[in-house]
Amino acid sequence: MALSGLVSAEDHQLVKRASLTQVQNFGSNPSGIKMFIYVPARLQANPPVVLVLHACAWTASSFFGTTRYGALADQHGFVLIFGQTPTDGACWDVSSTQTLTHDGGSDSTGLANMVRYALRQYNGDASRVYVTGESSGAMMTQVMAAVYPDMFAAASEFSGEPAGCFYTGTVRGWNSQCAGGQVHKTAAEWAAQVRAMYPGYSGQYPRMQVYHGDVDTTLNIASYNESIKEWSGLHGYSGTPSRSLSNTPGPRLTKYIYGDRLQGIWGSGIGHVVPTNETEALTWFGIIGGSSAQPTTRLPTQTSLATTSRPTSTSAPGNCAAKWGQCGGQGYTGPTCCESGSTCQAQNQWYSQCI
Repeated sequence: MALSGLVSAEDHQLVKRASLTQVQNFGSNPSGIKMFIYVPARLQANPPVVLVLHACAWTASSFFGTTRYGALADQHGFVLIFGQTPTDGACWDVSSTQTLTHDGGSDSTGLANMVRYALRQYNGDASRVYVTGESSGAMMTQVMAAVYPDMFAAASEFSGEPAGCFYTGTVRGWNSQCAGGQVHKTAAEWAAQVRAMYPGYSGQYPRMQVYHGDVDTTLNIASYNESIKEWSGLHGYSGTPSRSLSNTPGPRLTKYIYGDRLQGIWGSGIGHVVPTNETEALTWFGIIGGSSAQPTTRLPTQTSLATTSRPTSTSAPGNCAAKWGQCGGQGYTGPTCCESGSTCQAQNQWYSQCI
């Protein structure tokens, strides 16, 4: 579905339902990220709100058009928020001090204010707010659950990293050690790092569902183990699964249950990213019931964090990548020059970034 114009907080009643629509002036937005919302024609009273976060090189509209979330919102009457990075193709900020601090600024603050806007404008149920994403969006999913644990009831991430693992101190920085599986901590150390993101908070943390493929060469498979340790530490689990379910929620997937508040889904022979399973995510959230063995959105295997199924082409001369955007790497076909004030710097063989 195409975008259908802009709307401000003051005239939200003009939002055309059953279309993905950009919202402006939704609240404090330190990093200039963009909000798009999908409100089905038949909305629940006090509807759930689901925040969906794209991978690098995607936009809100491209991710919306590739997933089944819109159709499922039509069926079940919940509000969808699709966040978008400040410039097309950029990754989410999961690396700065600001984004890793509760109400500290950058992307996490803007995304939290999108949720607050949706709850306010559509009389949403604040106890039924959820977040999901892929790749960079999966990293941001873990960050949002860590930095705003009192906002989200549950999260489902597809091929991400533990919250705080990608820290560099810079906005949208690339952490090669984390991506390469070289960052290892105990469950207690991960949990302490997360709790420091929201000083004074002593409540429960969101339920977490972690997906990862065993041949992921973009975000090392150690990411899965470290994520499980992080959320085991936060939920008080041992880190050893109590049971496993083969071919669940689909072929080549094994679901490991660590407790009521933590699941891991391991993909055999699957790279980056594990295909989105919208029905499984919404079942985990509690929005819908039924079998978790449901159709998935099959996205082509990515060779880079910033390479997805959205078509790319070589840019015309002079059309360079924006700052923080991708500018090179194995399998990349986009612009290789950077806008004025930034230079293309290789982070690894798969990813170069305008910095």
